[in-house]
Amino acid sequence: MATHKSALKAHRQTVKRHDHNRQMRTRLRSALRAIRAAVDAGDAETAKAAIRDTFSLVDKMAGKGIIHRNTAGRYKSRIARRLTRKSASA
Repeated sequence: MATHKSALKAHRQTVKRHDHNRQMRTRLRSALRAIRAAVDAGDAETAKAAIRDTFSLVDKMAGKGIIHRNTAGRYKSRIARRLTRKSASA
């Protein structure tokens, strides 16, 4: 364990950031799971309502560096593609 005052503070900050980032990633994954479930169930209205909030969350996380920007784009692309495929087939 660190003994210097600055090292102790840096450790506290790291732990705090780690916990916050994990909470945000969990929130993101839950939102993505909810949209996928709504699309697969054929509930396009619920999915379209949730897609704006989820895209906003994805963009915020990419901007803060919690996820990579290419990962954010991939998530958004896959959700949009799944939604359009499901709505086209229905």
